[in-house]
Amino acid sequence: MSDLSVKVKELSEIERSVLLNMGSDFVGFDRIVLSSGVGIDSVRRACAWLNQKGFAVINESEEEIFSLTPLGEVALRNGLPENVLLKTLKELGGKASFDLLETKSGLSKQEFMAALGINKRKAFVIISEGSIEDTGVSEGNLDFSFENALRDVFDSKKVESSFLVELQKRGLVERKRSVLRLVKISQLGEDAKKILSTQTIERVFDVEGEVPNIFLGKRAPYIQFLQQIRSKLVSLGFKEMPTSLLTTEFFNFDVLYQPQNHPARTLTDTYQLKYPKSASLPDKRIVDAIKSAHENGGVSGGKGWGYEWSREVASKLMPSAHGTAHTAKQLVKGVNSPQKYFAIARCFRPDVLDATHLIEFNQLEGFIIGDDLNFKHLLGMLKDFAVSIAGAEKVKFFPDYYPFTEPSVQLSAKHPQMGWVEFAGAGMFRPEMLRNLGIKQNVIAWGMGIDRLAMFKLGVNDIRYLFSDDLNYLRNAKGVLI
Repeated sequence: MSDLSVKVKELSEIERSVLLNMGSDFVGFDRIVLSSGVGIDSVRRACAWLNQKGFAVINESEEEIFSLTPLGEVALRNGLPENVLLKTLKELGGKASFDLLETKSGLSKQEFMAALGINKRKAFVIISEGSIEDTGVSEGNLDFSFENALRDVFDSKKVESSFLVELQKRGLVERKRSVLRLVKISQLGEDAKKILSTQTIERVFDVEGEVPNIFLGKRAPYIQFLQQIRSKLVSLGFKEMPTSLLTTEFFNFDVLYQPQNHPARTLTDTYQLKYPKSASLPDKRIVDAIKSAHENGGVSGGKGWGYEWSREVASKLMPSAHGTAHTAKQLVKGVNSPQKYFAIARCFRPDVLDATHLIEFNQLEGFIIGDDLNFKHLLGMLKDFAVSIAGAEKVKFFPDYYPFTEPSVQLSAKHPQMGWVEFAGAGMFRPEMLRNLGIKQNVIAWGMGIDRLAMFKLGVNDIRYLFSDDLNYLRNAKGVLI
């Protein structure tokens, strides 16, 4: 079988139909549509394909075309304004006031004045004593040549250039440039046409050939992971807490029983807002209770930190340094018992960027309140999180310290490539924090680096890649299922 026969076999049905209806003279695509019965869009595609394969020749040239503007379409439908004005004036007895003639003619103010000026120059009307009067011109003397030119433009007929210039000036016609495409069969196409005409050709399909990848729209893997975390916690009875990017030091530190001279509150460990610098605090009862907790322990039975607490420091605005700030807001707002709460919060801390640290990151914050909760409940829950959600094979607990929890614990899990990675801090809220807010139940709480959690689940060994804009990674990343 010749190479040409192979190429002919590979032609699609529309290519064959179009090729059989081509001739040796250049014709427009619309001619092919009429002779082949193939739709115009399919003809365009088939001609382009045949041209690429050498079976057809396409000739492109620019041509100047004229078309009616919206004003021109109105003039074609109703007549030119100057003729409409004269016709209306005759219907009114040949004489009328300006206002009456304008109203009855239906012309806009601009059209009316232009039509009046044209008729006055032609001596078809005169203006006297505030009224308009025709000069007795008969309808047979009216000039309809411009209206005829509009009709010719609409019908794509040739129009004298003098008429086109005037119609353009009046905004009735606009000039455009159009690409004219003509097609004819090539010599190779003639040979292919003979094969199609004399032989029964069955089309050949290469079912083993490569096809282009189709990349469907989908959520980024990390966004999928966050949404599944959220859905799973809600299904387990957790209630989601509202979060914000900004908070006051009152909620970020003071409610959490973190003294105002603590090193974590310095500029090297947190960000401060330049403007505005401060915000209002909750009602006086809550503020006084937190003040007492810091200065002397308040109603908790503790001794406090023994310093003079500053309302000014507490009111400073800052980007949230940890998700526990939103827990503090929820505790001040009020909680039900027993109940489980969580938040996926955006946090900000000055840090050195590396494979496990970001200066802007997400944290899975949560707490459970109840009468009979203890530290073992907390350890069991943290282990379940690491194993069932992150897919960690091994976990370790280490003693830790936080100003607002006692006892406190750190959770680490083993990553296949990176080894042991810390991704949660937790503990039981201290009485100095809870009792001064009027909460008598026990509360177990945790703050989990959900970005690191995602690294385990998605098999990523660099935390920065969770926020990557690498299209190759995003297109080929597999979906996640918790």
